[in-house]
Amino acid sequence: MSELFDAVDALVASRSPLPPPAERKRLRQAHGLTLEEVATTLDVRRATVGAWESGKTEPRPPQREPYAHLLKQLARLYP
Repeated sequence: MSELFDAVDALVASRSPLPPPAERKRLRQAHGLTLEEVATTLDVRRATVGAWESGKTEPRPPQREPYAHLLKQLARLYP
């Protein structure tokens, strides 16, 4: 039964709420992070993070949940 709960948790995490693209960029810049630093941490290309911040694309699993977590932490520091 716990496998079903794990599957539900994974499904919910795959749609983690994210701030609007412009806010994503603001948060990153407020903490002095470069696109390259975020990209390296999330194991994606720099252009991918740029596309997330411009609204051209949305992050997908497996990067979506860690990216949402990063943004949530930054939002606490820079409301």
